[in-house]
Parts: sequence; C-alpha cells; structure tokens
Amino acid sequence: MIVLGKKSVRYITIIATTFSILWLLSFGWAIQNYYAGASNNEIKKQVNPKTIENKDQAFTIVALGDSLTRGTGDDSGKGYVGYVIDDLKQRFNGHVIVHNLAINGQVSSQLKEQVKQQNIQRQLAFADTIFLTIGANDLFQQGRTLENFDSAAIKIIKQNFIDNMRIIFADIRKVNSDAPIFFVGLYNPFFEADHTGVTSPTVHDWNRTAEDMSSSDPRIVFVPTFDIFQLFVNDYLYSDKFHPNQQGYRLIANRISPFIKWEGEGK
Repeated sequence: MIVLGKKSVRYITIIATTFSILWLLSFGWAIQNYYAGASNNEIKKQVNPKTIENKDQAFTIVALGDSLTRGTGDDSGKGYVGYVIDDLKQRFNGHVIVHNLAINGQVSSQLKEQVKQQNIQRQLAFADTIFLTIGANDLFQQGRTLENFDSAAIKIIKQNFIDNMRIIFADIRKVNSDAPIFFVGLYNPFFEADHTGVTSPTVHDWNRTAEDMSSSDPRIVFVPTFDIFQLFVNDYLYSDKFHPNQQGYRLIANRISPFIKWEGEGK
C-alpha cells in the first residue's frame, strides 16, 4: 500500500481540480459554439428521432402568427388552419401533422422574436408548409389607428412591419429553405362602419406593400382575403366584428388548400 503525504495529496487535489475546471470551460465553450453556429442540418440533428420518422410518413404544417391562425371567432375552434387540415387529411389519407404556434394579439415585432427561439426553429426545420397571419394588430391596434387616422403614423407602422417581416422570412429560411409559406393578407373588418372612406385604401396599400415585399421569395404565396369580405363583410365576421366567423374562415381555407401539394399524396 502506498501512503501519500499531505503535500502529495494537496498537489494531486490541485491538479485534479485544475483539469476539472479546464474540462468544464472547454465543454461550455463547445456547447456555446455549437448553438451559436447551428446550421439547418445541425438544428435537425437535435430533433427527436420520432419526429424524423414522422417526417417521412406525414405532411407537416407549422402555423405562425396571431389570432386568425388560432381560429378566434370560429365556434368550432378550427379556423382556416383546421379547415385546410380537414381537406388535406382526406387527400393525404390522414397523414398530416400540424403545429399551431400562433398567439392571440401577436404583432410582427413579437413574431420576429418568436421565430428566433430554438424550439420554434426545430419545428420550422421539418415543416413541409408554413401558414402565417400577421399584421392586423400592427395596423388596426384594436381600431385605434383608424379611429384617429394619421397617414404619417401609419406610414411608420407599415415600414416597421415590413422591416420585421424581412427578418422573420430570413430567419425562417435559415432553417428551412424549401417549404412554401402561405402569407395571408388583411381584410377590412371596418368596411361598413367607415364613413370617411379611409380604411379600405389603407388596407389595400398595406396589402400591396406586403405582397411586393414577399414576392422576392418565389416560395412565399401571398393569399389575398380583402375581396372575400368586401361585399358582405358582416356575413363573414364573428360577433366581435373583427375576427372571421366559421364561414369566413372556410373561405380563407378554400383559398389556400388547392395550392398545397405533397409527393406522398395518395399513399
């Protein structure tokens, strides 16, 4: 048996502690570097293998945005996302997965931060198609913007929205360069209540700017909705006179569903 003196024990303890600290620092640096430089493929490697298996067997949709994507106003709770899913399940024999990540009341600056989250990026990386509604809360601000109409203020709001959307689309494309993005445009819920005639031109201009911005990516599909509500707006609005009702959401879904294709269709 070898008996170590107190000095030897102290030296060994110091050496062991030093190596432990160096190992921890190296490990921490490696983890930080890994996540800071995570690419599309690296993000995918972090996903549970079961998700990868489902990816080969199912059509995956990620839905982002505000209360329209949540389906607020539809008594069935489905919203346009749910009606599109119903149609796709028939066409794709039930092989559809949806992750609805929309948040009621969300504005573009909040969505910009949401898509930077790693768990959101993981889901976006495996999306076959992405749904997106955003901008109504930026522009309307629960009706305050158009009640106190100020064209200069709206111009600033619109520019901030476009700047946010460019970042949002860029961050989505960092993790998924292929999935079509269905970007739903705005309608005018205040059409019949607007006696000054300023709301419709304002919404039209907003939509034109958003469509022009999104056209830089050929796989972003701008989905117009203004005309759906224009002539019979009260027929398609919920009792809050802002969100679509069940019929309104169905009409939006009918705009989107025919454009979605999948190589696994019919299997």
